[in-house]
Amino acid sequence: MKRRTAIKQVAFTLGGLMTLPIWAKAWSATDVQSQPFLTATQDTLLAELVETVIPETNTPGAKSLGVHQLIQTIVADCYAKPEQEKLKQGILSADQLANQLHGKGFIACDVNQRLAVLKAMESSSDNAQKEFYGLLRGLTINGYMKSEYYLTNIAKFEFAPGHFYGCVPVKK
Repeated sequence: MKRRTAIKQVAFTLGGLMTLPIWAKAWSATDVQSQPFLTATQDTLLAELVETVIPETNTPGAKSLGVHQLIQTIVADCYAKPEQEKLKQGILSADQLANQLHGKGFIACDVNQRLAVLKAMESSSDNAQKEFYGLLRGLTINGYMKSEYYLTNIAKFEFAPGHFYGCVPVKK
């Protein structure tokens, strides 16, 4: 390697490392959040859909952990426009299917009726409904299992395994 090239690379690296603390202090949590692409009604429907997949029992459900917001962020940031539209259409089709099966919207249905709607979507001959159900179920389970509550209280995740106890009595 030539000395001039090496000196340039070292200078650029040091310059980048010097500006890193300035950049790291400049961001806030609101800067990192993506803009929601669902309407308020669709967001409410998505929250009820994820709550139906993982309901609240003696542990918090998916809705109370904010899994629907995580799904919205993942889809907005990582999925292409056609997949985002599929999610929107799937949410609307769940509400329409609830109207067809029970004569009322998904939010107005009780737990058993909501489960019947999701089971109908899972076994539907319409591929769009099947794909939506698979996407919803997968993202809900993944989001729930990656939540702080689940990892700390249920999975007992420790960031550094093998805790060090510095002051313990030693037997002779």
